[in-house]
Amino acid sequence: MNDLASAGVPGRPLCDAPAVRAALRAAAPALAAFAAVRLLGLVVLAVRSTVNGKDWHTLLTARWDALWYTRVAEQGYGYTVQLPNGDVHSNLAFFPLLPWLERGLSALSPLSPADAGMVVAWLTSLAAAWALYATGERLHGPRAGIALAALWAALPVGIVQSMAYSESLFTALAAWGVYAVLTGRWMWAGVLASLAGLTRPVGAAVVAAVWLTAAVTLWRQRAGGVRLRAALRAHPGMLPGVLLAPLGWCGFFLWVGARQGSFTGYLDVQGDWGNGFDGGLAFGAFIWHQLSGPAFAAGLALLVGVALLVWLYVHGVRQGQPLPLAVYGGTVLLLALTAKGYFGSKPRLMLPAYPLLLPLAAGLARARPVRAWLVIGLLSASSAAYGAFWLNGSGPP
Repeated sequence: MNDLASAGVPGRPLCDAPAVRAALRAAAPALAAFAAVRLLGLVVLAVRSTVNGKDWHTLLTARWDALWYTRVAEQGYGYTVQLPNGDVHSNLAFFPLLPWLERGLSALSPLSPADAGMVVAWLTSLAAAWALYATGERLHGPRAGIALAALWAALPVGIVQSMAYSESLFTALAAWGVYAVLTGRWMWAGVLASLAGLTRPVGAAVVAAVWLTAAVTLWRQRAGGVRLRAALRAHPGMLPGVLLAPLGWCGFFLWVGARQGSFTGYLDVQGDWGNGFDGGLAFGAFIWHQLSGPAFAAGLALLVGVALLVWLYVHGVRQGQPLPLAVYGGTVLLLALTAKGYFGSKPRLMLPAYPLLLPLAAGLARARPVRAWLVIGLLSASSAAYGAFWLNGSGPP
């Protein structure tokens, strides 16, 4: 177990310098594997884009959501687009932390906000890979940590990790926040959960992990006859961490509501984009439409994919996945499957659900190294080819 993980005693700082340096050295193979997978994806994207007469840099920094984030960074909130059908798309739908970082980095460097967004994505994807290594290493050993980071890089939609999108930033904050809960650093968990809540709506999943783990921890202490005050003293920083956790998400939600003149203002903005939560009815209807029409094969593939995701979650829980990971991964999965909107984005919405990969990482850690790296190599090549095909297409990820 690396020094940072073994230092996971309540109250010890997450940024203890010697422990961080030792942990970074231990994580170096995982970071190298992650970087190699992503570099392959970028090379294949550049080749495919050149063949198609497109610019790979533009595909990563100036299409779809990346344009909206850049506009927030440059102009602030208040920009809207009126569609021919009368719908209004507002940039209030986009959480502010990535645009803030784009604006700050571009002010301190020659980078444009769009390029700053890409740099943030590249750096925070490495930070996320480090957190995934630390998590896998803590639970199943170093090989599992390396496999987890490599598997996350080799996801079919892994190219998004290299785009000026918020998924890499969010996953880094979420993964380190959940890791802070695992190691008893409650104050850090609350700060990171709050920052994750300023990054994407699914920040609620990190808050849930902090809150439910704290509640269960205190309940077990109380069941053992420990008074509440003594239980809180035994877990320093828990109460402030619990209080800090929802501030980012709730703060932006309430700010948009005040700006729109309605408590449900943020939900209304999302509704204008065609987004929201309906318990999965729209997604179920979409799959049924595929199954009952000429796109039967696509519908069947979607159904199999959903079943696989659910199986991975259940399998991880049955293997004894720690509560913070189970709560976070389950909440991300639930929110992704019950959201309505553009269904082509659902794979991207699942990108932060790294706990679902833990059973696979543990299995690869037990396999022979040659076999494990062959699997990761095949997945990496498939991910690179799919990412290049996807970004050179017409629909947004």
